[in-house]
Amino acid sequence: MSKRKHTPEQIISKLREAEVEQSKGQSIKLICRKLQITEQTYYRWRKEYGGLRTDQARRFKQLEKENSRLKKLVAEMAIDNLKEAAEGNF
Repeated sequence: MSKRKHTPEQIISKLREAEVEQSKGQSIKLICRKLQITEQTYYRWRKEYGGLRTDQARRFKQLEKENSRLKKLVAEMAIDNLKEAAEGNF
C-alpha cells in the first residue's frame, strides 16, 4: 500500500467530515473506509490535529520543523564540545 502525504489542511477537512458523519450515527470503520484512511491514521490524526484550525495546524507543523532543526544543531554542538574536551582544548 502506497503512502500518501496529506497536508494539514486536508487532514483537518477529513477530520471535520468524519465528525459530521459520526454525528449522523455512522461507525468509525465506515467513515474511515469512505475517507480512504485506516482507523489507526484517523485516531493518530485526531490526536494530533483534534481541535485545530487550518492556520493553527500550519503553524504547528512549522514549529515542529524548526524544533527538529534546533535539536540537530544542539546535538552537533554537544558532539563538538565533547570532541574538544577529549582533546583537551577547552
